[in-house]
Amino acid sequence: MALAAVVLAAGKGTRMKSRHPKVLHRLGGRPIVQYVVEAVREAGAQRVIVVTGYGHEAVAAVVGELGAEAVLQEQQLGTAHALLQAERVLAGFRGDVLVVCGDTPLLRGETLSRLVAQHRASGAAVTVLTAILENPRGYGRVVRDAAGRILRIVEQADGSPEELAIREINTGVFCFAADGLFAALREIPSSSQQGEYYLTDILSVYLQNGRSVSSVPVEDPVEAYGINDRRQLAAAEKLIRRAILDYWMNAGVTVIDPDSTYVDREARIGPDTVIHPLTIIEGDSVIGAECVLGPGARLIRARLGDRVSVQYAVVVESRIGERSTVGPFAYVRPGCEIGAGVRIGDFVELKKSVVGAGSKVPHLSYVGDAVIGEKVNIGAGVITCNYDGEKKWTTVIEDGAFIGSNANLVAPVTVGRGAYIGAGSTIRRDVPSGALGVARSDQKNIPDWETLRKKKARKTT
Repeated sequence: MALAAVVLAAGKGTRMKSRHPKVLHRLGGRPIVQYVVEAVREAGAQRVIVVTGYGHEAVAAVVGELGAEAVLQEQQLGTAHALLQAERVLAGFRGDVLVVCGDTPLLRGETLSRLVAQHRASGAAVTVLTAILENPRGYGRVVRDAAGRILRIVEQADGSPEELAIREINTGVFCFAADGLFAALREIPSSSQQGEYYLTDILSVYLQNGRSVSSVPVEDPVEAYGINDRRQLAAAEKLIRRAILDYWMNAGVTVIDPDSTYVDREARIGPDTVIHPLTIIEGDSVIGAECVLGPGARLIRARLGDRVSVQYAVVVESRIGERSTVGPFAYVRPGCEIGAGVRIGDFVELKKSVVGAGSKVPHLSYVGDAVIGEKVNIGAGVITCNYDGEKKWTTVIEDGAFIGSNANLVAPVTVGRGAYIGAGSTIRRDVPSGALGVARSDQKNIPDWETLRKKKARKTT
């Protein structure tokens, strides 16, 4: 039987105190809504419709990249009204409709699959996913009769003291038979207190029309966790990140201190890599096997080969070849291609440069818009002067060249294969292969300078 899913994601999320739609805030490097879309797909939904409202264009763009459809709820008149917006795109659909909230990123596809299976086995018009919470404040309470049958769901704002004492809550997840769903939605009266149309009131409509209602309890109540403010966002972030680290530790990665290690969901890490504290791996970074990361490493969409070491350093959108070392206190900016066995040392900054295998940039250097060959040595304090105020120019240093300390290479310039640059030189013209390039003034020593300086000082006083 066909399964469609509707994700309710129209709210602004006022308590987030943000200009951005709540469902686009990020957890583990992903938008909240992405977790929900992936969960319903894992449950077997062939079509996913996301109901948007605040920030429609931004949300629609994100869910479109996920292969979902976006429909706009122009006025936020409650969850029942939100679901009704999907009627047009689901016209003629025959099957079941899974309805979830866009701010519940901890829901698992396995749980939703179980809900759908039990819904179909029961033959009910709707099946509700419920949970038992120690502190149910803020959630709708599930009210049952003496036989345990669901009578209704009462929202926090509308409940009596007796109803609010109930610990079984509505998770906001439903599985409906598509037949008659939208007709039933139109029968829901508005709330007398809130002026909205609650999806939970559809249960009363079904029961009055003689249709059955069933429920399924969630095995782990944490899956029902919704994101309404920044503190809840942080709590969910911690849970998701710990699950990510558990996955990689089970795959053979050593994480010295999970509480101070942050790895995004899209990242990939090879076995026997060791991650030290205060390390952050962001985006779709790919880390090879037997790497050593941290302490204090930040990798953003980086690609690292096997046995790479990065400590107290930042690597952004760049590739690092196997057996290379970066740091401490290095900054590899976007667009760098670093070969195998390269050493990028302390207080070095690289930008949009190629560094060949076996080369060394040990310390205190800036290399930008450069192409460096293999087995090149870059001395301390070397700078490639790549910007003339209007345009960026390229510096080429060929294989085996040796660049002395505190040299300035004014691009565009080429240092030939095996050439040497004298320390302190400012090189403005190409240096041929095997040559020595020196460009500095002759040193002058003035005898008795200190004595002369003191005599001059006494005369002025």
